Amino acid sequence: MRIIFMGTPAFAVASLDALIQAGCNVVAVVTAPDKPAGRGQKVNQSAVKIYAERNGIKALQPEKLKNPEFLAELAALKADLQVVVAFRMLPEVVWNMPPKGTINLHASLLPQYRGAAPINWVIINGEKESGVTTFFLKHEIDTGDILFTEKVTLTGTETAGELHDRLMNKGAGLLVKTVKGIESGKYNEHPQEQLAAGTELKHAPKIFKTDCLIDFTQPVERVYNLIRGLSPSPAAYTILNDKVLKIYNATYEPGEPGIAAGGFVTDNKTRLKFAARDGFISVTDVQLEGKKRMGIGEFLRGVKL
Repeated sequence: MRIIFMGTPAFAVASLDALIQAGCNVVAVVTAPDKPAGRGQKVNQSAVKIYAERNGIKALQPEKLKNPEFLAELAALKADLQVVVAFRMLPEVVWNMPPKGTINLHASLLPQYRGAAPINWVIINGEKESGVTTFFLKHEIDTGDILFTEKVTLTGTETAGELHDRLMNKGAGLLVKTVKGIESGKYNEHPQEQLAAGTELKHAPKIFKTDCLIDFTQPVERVYNLIRGLSPSPAAYTILNDKVLKIYNATYEPGEPGIAAGGFVTDNKTRLKFAARDGFISVTDVQLEGKKRMGIGEFLRGVKL
């Protein structure tokens, strides 16, 4: 089959590389346009474009997916199948173009956690398992018929960054399985409406800054899950000495804190603990506004609380 791959970040590169290593015929990639970034405004290329150029794969970088010139170029490639991993929403004129359709890899067990940030929200909500799903695209986002899924058991201590890497690799293998299944005709489609019947669906909307502010009046385990679910990016934070303190890693201690929620205890050497509703959050990896990220010992040597 002639395959067009659509994706942008490193998460997508693992899947693209797995397809190439499996001998799939990827005739082009579609990825984000180059953008200037940083103080020097150096041109920043997407991870998928960098991979494509290194491997001699044609790269298309449309500003607008309905641009007539882009659509003509896409049609001229005569793809049998399109594969989408960590890309933007596609208009119907794009996803409906290839005869075998367009498939997507999603980092959750659909129909649960549809949306932009499934890896973050499964950890924030303290779930015990997650996984990856492949499905055919249709009009409503993340609602198409499911092809294959694979589950992973969550440890209860991992960060969103760590789960990202696990699902990135797990998803790459599942995507190859899906493409091979479509190629051979050995697959079944499972409508999400049937799987969702009688269950409460949880969603995974985009994370905003307001979602990242820690509310220490919450139960200690919930605060702990928020910190894990937002680490390393965009990072949960609190306000300390009138400055933003991002918290990347922590442990928690259930019990009666004995001080007001949000208050802290420190020895100004190696320990900084914030009181939550029913215990303490002991922070181990932080970044104070205007400073670099550092372990708690280094942090406390540079600031007096």
